Amino acid sequence: QVQLVESGGGLVQAGGSLRLSCAASGRTFGRYPMGWFRQAPGKEREFVAAITWSGGSTYYADFVKGRFTISRDNVKNTVYLQMNSLKPEDTAVHYCAADPYARIDRWAATMKSSDFWGQGTQVTVSS
Repeated sequence: QVQLVESGGGLVQAGGSLRLSCAASGRTFGRYPMGWFRQAPGKEREFVAAITWSGGSTYYADFVKGRFTISRDNVKNTVYLQMNSLKPEDTAVHYCAADPYARIDRWAATMKSSDFWGQGTQVTVSS
């Protein structure tokens, strides 16, 4: 079992930055691929970024490439999402997820089968 708690959301102006954190509990955290997802009002949840258990590989949705960076610290049991050059369309509740079976390049298609999710943190970008 893995419990996930996100933090770091808030209100920021367009062009600004935020760093989200996802703290995990559970001894197997270091073995799980981790991902970030988001859900805007009235829209379906969508994939943002993912990282392998070792941190050696990452994968991003096209709309965040070059702006967002995912990383992890397996000693601190934490995964991060550094978000730069934020746009109003990035406004959403952001969730982290853990899935021992996920392939990071296919997680967008398989996310409904992921069992471990945080409660989400709100990111609001004003224009």
